[in-house]
Amino acid sequence: MTDDISVSSDYADLHADRRAKAHRAWRSAETVKRVSDRLIGIGPIGLGLDGVLAWVPGAGLVYGLGAGALLMVHGFQGGASAATLLRMAAYLAIDNASDTVPVVGWAIDTVFPGHLMAAKALQKDIEARHGLPEEVAFERSRKKRGFFGRKRAG
Repeated sequence: MTDDISVSSDYADLHADRRAKAHRAWRSAETVKRVSDRLIGIGPIGLGLDGVLAWVPGAGLVYGLGAGALLMVHGFQGGASAATLLRMAAYLAIDNASDTVPVVGWAIDTVFPGHLMAAKALQKDIEARHGLPEEVAFERSRKKRGFFGRKRAG
């Protein structure tokens, strides 16, 4: 009987560890998407370091590859599915390929939110597998409710 409890406890610990890694990846993706593509946001359009550095030859590509690599590493560590990792890689490849073409490519990179799209794909995968990080779920639930704790209309 003790062995059953030990196996169950080990499984629970493993699941909690995977969930913690996934939630760290979710938070990292949030930071990368904000810094890369949403430092300044006006409605659906945003501008971040990726778009600004695109106009500095070489710097945009270096930043884009570094931020993209960070997202991919966190995707692997967070246990994202192969399909999600491929989608992320495609968004990042388009984003970085545009940096190689002077002026026109830089303009495309300024408006194409590749890091944001890759980060959202990772976050969506993590949410489906492990739910939101607790503080994010709490904040979202708070925003849905009014000052007195009642559910907001609409």
